[in-house]
Amino acid sequence: MLGMKQIRLGRSDLQVSRIAFGTWQLGGDWGATDEKAAINAIRRAADGGINFFDTAQGYGFGASERLLATALEGVPRERVIIATKGALRPAAHGVERDASPAWIRRGVEESLDALRTDYIDLYQVHWPDPKVPFEATAGALADLVTTGTIRHVGVSNFDAAQMEAFGATLPVETLQPPYHLFRRDIEESILPYTRLHDIGVLVYGPLAHGLLSGGMTEATRFAPDDWRSKSDVFHGERFRRNLRIVSALERFAEFELGTTVSRLAVAWTLANPAVHVSIVGTRNPKHVDDAIAAADLVLEHEVMRRVDAIVSDEVPVGGPTPESV
Repeated sequence: MLGMKQIRLGRSDLQVSRIAFGTWQLGGDWGATDEKAAINAIRRAADGGINFFDTAQGYGFGASERLLATALEGVPRERVIIATKGALRPAAHGVERDASPAWIRRGVEESLDALRTDYIDLYQVHWPDPKVPFEATAGALADLVTTGTIRHVGVSNFDAAQMEAFGATLPVETLQPPYHLFRRDIEESILPYTRLHDIGVLVYGPLAHGLLSGGMTEATRFAPDDWRSKSDVFHGERFRRNLRIVSALERFAEFELGTTVSRLAVAWTLANPAVHVSIVGTRNPKHVDDAIAAADLVLEHEVMRRVDAIVSDEVPVGGPTPESV
């Protein structure tokens, strides 16, 4: 395994690469998965020094976790940090939130089985569940920490008040929020809270769900089973407007920084001192190298100012919202 920048993830004792390999794209929400390509991409990440892999029970309810386990077969368990998420349940309309102690315990067991491991390094509550008191969820997870089944506990898509309420029973060690050049709402109150409480932040969607990859054009179309095919962000004038901004960022990255827009976008998230890790998900092994290179791209203050100026006319890009899950 090659060397790569690592960081302590907040108050936890986890030493992780600043790039995590994300596996949302392997669970079916982004269209069909080429399993061989996906496995090659994960192995390329491990060979390139990425030791942090993020998945979830809800990514195909076992599909993504099983694929990750297959790809990491042969890599010593102690050399990788595996994060997964629970508290989503299959439902007739897709998924629904369920952070009840019974479903959490079942979810952990199913994740252990799918991942073919006897412990999970970081277990995250995927979305806050308004039907279940935080103390009930946190209490169940605390019991699992005591038994050694999970080592650390985090949350995903929580705001500051929700983290505070959850933390009254069990300290929140990590937060996984969406964050990219077109979606910066966590800067207002969430990141100040995580910095104050030494909570490790691993952000998802740094490439704005592909928009900042540099590979999209007005002619780009998505498969019917890809969630982006139903998102107005990826159609019409909003899409065209944001593509113009991406083109401007591409020119700036190439001609003034000698890099790519995707590397710039990932490096931009890591330039925020409150962000520890950027999660990059891909089914293309070549894109893994790009993500790894982004961890070494240092953006000076003037570069950050120029980037802000370029994106000042952007249309916010959402992705799945709490109301949609």
